[in-house]
Amino acid sequence: MSEEKNRTCCPVARGLEKVGDAWSMLILRDLSLGLRRFEELRVSLKIAPNILTARLRALGEAGLVEKRRYSERPPRDEYVLTEAGRDFLPVLHVIGEWGRRHNGEGGTSRLVDMETDALVEPMVIDRLTGKPLADAKLRLAQPDDPLVSGAAPKRSWLLD
Repeated sequence: MSEEKNRTCCPVARGLEKVGDAWSMLILRDLSLGLRRFEELRVSLKIAPNILTARLRALGEAGLVEKRRYSERPPRDEYVLTEAGRDFLPVLHVIGEWGRRHNGEGGTSRLVDMETDALVEPMVIDRLTGKPLADAKLRLAQPDDPLVSGAAPKRSWLLD
C-alpha cells in the first residue's frame, strides 16, 4: 500500500498496512500458539526462509513482534508478540470463526477455552454496550466529527 493510503483516516486501511497479508497473520497465529523460533515457524507454516525473514522483519517494524536473543553462543533469536500483536489476536480469532462458518467444509480446527474445555465461538461486540456488531446499523464518523474529536458541535446560523 502506498504512503498516501497509509495516511488515510480509515483504521481498516491503517491496520491492513501492518498485517495485510496471509503469511503475516499466520505467523501471528503460530506465535500465539507458543511457537517462538524461526525453524519452528518455518516448519509449521511450510514457508520459504526468505519469505519468513521478510515477514518477521515487517511485523517487527510494525510493532507487532519483537525479536529476543535466547542464546549468545551460537547467537539465536526467538520471536514474541508485543502488546500490539496480542491485541490483534481477537481479530484473528474472528477471522478464523468466519472461515469456519463459511468455508469449513471437511472440518476445521476450533478454539477451546483452556479453563472450561468448552468450544469457543468468537464474535465481535461493542465494548460499551455488549451488543453484537454483525447486525448493527453503523456509520463512519470522520476525525472532525464531534463524536470522535470531542469538540463542541458547530453552531448553525439558522435557529433550530
